[in-house]
Amino acid sequence: MRVLFVTSEAVPYCKTGGLADVTGALFKEIKKLGINVLMVLPYYKRLIREKDIYNTGKRFEIRQNSSTYTCNLYSNYEKDTIFINIPSLFERDGIYGDSRGDYKDNDIRFSVFSRATLMASKTMGFQPDIIHMHDWHTALIPLYLKTIHREDAFFRNTATVLTIHNLGYQGLFPPEALKNIGVSPSFFNPEGIEFYGRINFLKAGIVFSDIITTVSNRYAEEITTSEYGFGLDGILRKRRDSLYGVINGIEYERWSPDRDPYIYAHYGANNLRGKALCKLNLLRSLKLNPYRKNTPVLAFIGRLASQKGIEIILNNIEKILNLGIILIILGKGDKHFEQMLKDKETMYPEKVFVNFDFNEFLAHRIYAGADMMLMPSRYEPCGLVQLISLRYGTVPVARCTGGLADTIEDYDAIKKTGTGFLFDDYNESAFIECIKRSITVFTIKNYWHKILRDGMSRDFSWTKSARRYIQIYQEAVKRKHEYKN
Repeated sequence: MRVLFVTSEAVPYCKTGGLADVTGALFKEIKKLGINVLMVLPYYKRLIREKDIYNTGKRFEIRQNSSTYTCNLYSNYEKDTIFINIPSLFERDGIYGDSRGDYKDNDIRFSVFSRATLMASKTMGFQPDIIHMHDWHTALIPLYLKTIHREDAFFRNTATVLTIHNLGYQGLFPPEALKNIGVSPSFFNPEGIEFYGRINFLKAGIVFSDIITTVSNRYAEEITTSEYGFGLDGILRKRRDSLYGVINGIEYERWSPDRDPYIYAHYGANNLRGKALCKLNLLRSLKLNPYRKNTPVLAFIGRLASQKGIEIILNNIEKILNLGIILIILGKGDKHFEQMLKDKETMYPEKVFVNFDFNEFLAHRIYAGADMMLMPSRYEPCGLVQLISLRYGTVPVARCTGGLADTIEDYDAIKKTGTGFLFDDYNESAFIECIKRSITVFTIKNYWHKILRDGMSRDFSWTKSARRYIQIYQEAVKRKHEYKN
């Protein structure tokens, strides 16, 4: 099976957030399982500095809305990744925008990239059985296959799979952008790419892809409801038979406390002494004193955004601190939230630490040294933070939504089972009660250590998820074949 794997970002080459971590890791795992997979990325010349990238000498042109774009193809020496160099569109300081906001021509940038991906596949002689696209940036590809490449024998047997990593980001543009993306006005209707008077790239992928996936089973159900569907719940309900949830994974080579080079002491499920040493070292290094062995340390790692529930933490920070805890926050985002958190740190210097410059070294130390990880998300497609936290014996205190509900087993005080603490309603009382519940169990060390060991023993490696994607590829090919016949 040949899979063309298309994304706007992937580690180790380019990254703005979790999308890059997921696509980079999934690509490697699918390849490791023996699939012939070729990844395609834009060539962000000012961002990608890898030495193993070279110019293949192959090029072609894309003509769109009276403009001509020259596309040069670069590759890595492993020959498993193609970078499409379109200087006028991607030789910039940012991936999606800069300090002034999103680039105004993102409709042109990613529509041309999507068309260029199909041409690159032909130019490189890579005839895909599957094109696997990620998020709105690549979601026009199935529409182009059904229009511009409708009679193209090269793609006659190609099936498409679209993965929605976060439905909150859809690629919305004004109707006049229709002329920029090379799509007939006949598709600008409620059954096509029109969305409340605007063009919706993600909707195009949902409507025209053979199969749609998202990043957890619970989230696949949630996005078919008006509460979580961001206006696309209707079309997703229509496509329910083609919608699958596949939980994300984490790279255990990078995230394992028994060999993590960033942390103070190594440890595992059967020897937790190193975790206690990591906690002590973390508090000392961050000057969070006085240190008491039984003081719970709660952490938050992630975007400082409403989706992640940062408001409910900020609005209740005094109540949280009055429970006798220490709070550590690592993340960046809304400047208003950053200032409020900085004010709290100034007010409570021995109890609160905040850092707005993401530092991987510090992130590893927090995962290893904290007792609990706060994840009071309004919604969470999957989440990687709780998967890493479980691996490091840092107990999630989270809202029961999306991937959090799929990956965290709520603690049962009677059975003494569970890997974390969950609350349902997004409100102050439910959140505070959940924290109180976790702190109560924290004081009973044999119960607490069992929670840690149970969480650390869960398997959230990428292998299981990658195998599920391969099954979905096979289903997509089967459906394509049945449709043709």
